[in-house]
Amino acid sequence: MNDLKNRTLTIEKNFNAPLQLVWDAWTQSDHIMKWWAPKGIDIKVIEHNFKTGGKWKYSSIMPDGNEFITEGVYTEIVKLKKIVTTADFKPMTENVIIQVYFEEDGERTKFTFSVVHPTQEYCKQQEELGFYNGWGSVLNRLDEFLNNYK
Repeated sequence: MNDLKNRTLTIEKNFNAPLQLVWDAWTQSDHIMKWWAPKGIDIKVIEHNFKTGGKWKYSSIMPDGNEFITEGVYTEIVKLKKIVTTADFKPMTENVIIQVYFEEDGERTKFTFSVVHPTQEYCKQQEELGFYNGWGSVLNRLDEFLNNYK
């Protein structure tokens, strides 16, 4: 098996929002549908069973009307600290593992988002296809959602 570090792409952010709100944004369907895709793309939560072994499935409606399905299974949940899930974003990304870490920092939240790929080659390909721009824009949308949440 390839070295884990060479198969992982990571984005770290500090959100100007309390830990519980950032956690809720990741774990509650009504929040997820407001930020889980880049701007201009609508999200529909088809299934969201937030528990270890639970499945999630979202539909992204592209501006051209095409539907794009993302889905996975939660493999580890540590409340207010960590979420690990399998993930398929067919046809663009398949058989990856998403690891999300949350750390309270006063009224802010330190946030680490990693995607583990099956091989180094696949990881490099995903990086070249725009991993940081794509997920960066999604996490920016999450940041806007958190800043505007009342």
